[in-house]
Amino acid sequence: EDILSMVGQVDVVIGSPPCEAFTGANPRRKPAPLDRLFDDPQGRLVLHYIRLVGDLKPSVFVMENVPALAEGPLREALRNEFARVGYTSVYFNLLRAEDYGTPSHRLRLFISNIRLKPPVSGRRVTVIEAIGDLPPPSSPHDVPNHELVPLSSKKQRRISKLKWGEALIRYAGAEGKIYYNYVRLHPYRPAPTVMGSSRFVHPFEDRLLTVREQARLMGFPDNHVFRGGRDVQFDQVGEAVPPPLARAIASEVKKHLSV
Repeated sequence: EDILSMVGQVDVVIGSPPCEAFTGANPRRKPAPLDRLFDDPQGRLVLHYIRLVGDLKPSVFVMENVPALAEGPLREALRNEFARVGYTSVYFNLLRAEDYGTPSHRLRLFISNIRLKPPVSGRRVTVIEAIGDLPPPSSPHDVPNHELVPLSSKKQRRISKLKWGEALIRYAGAEGKIYYNYVRLHPYRPAPTVMGSSRFVHPFEDRLLTVREQARLMGFPDNHVFRGGRDVQFDQVGEAVPPPLARAIASEVKKHLSV
């Protein structure tokens, strides 16, 4: 009611409830898929998003999350929840950010009442194309969020031995799946998926990427400044929808509204 009183009719609702309840990178993810949606406090935020969509009745809604949100019985459960608030046609759109100019791999689910199939941008952008023109973080510069990330001498010695694609840290996610961190990036390929916990090693230097370099891998322009402590800034980058992909989706929504 507050939203409707302030803005009137809502044309589009775009949201991204937290993915922690569903992602395989969470070793504490509930084993039963439906428990993730109905019993996990963060998972239930998806239901609150659906409730808001039902209250606001937009022409278009788009909800972003990890592909595992539609795993097993979850897809049918979500269809039922959207139908309950008046949306009987629901599409589960899987899009890869690297197909739209993002210099990193990222497969994400976009649930909507319209089909989202933006035209792909063609050639993929590599790591070195994304970050190669930035000045060294240790030198004088005016690039925001481009400060050197401190490393212990022991960790620096260990990362100095990493080859392209090798990782310093391996950890188990849900169901024992192995994930990697402190990966030395291959300069001539897109980066792996950027997450809030991601720390990447520079392709040619024995240091971690700065927040700005990691933001470049997500397609953020340099005038997008991140606030808060360094870890908070890394979280803001890694939990975002890459701007090039967001732009492609927005164009599809605009086309639908123009019909």
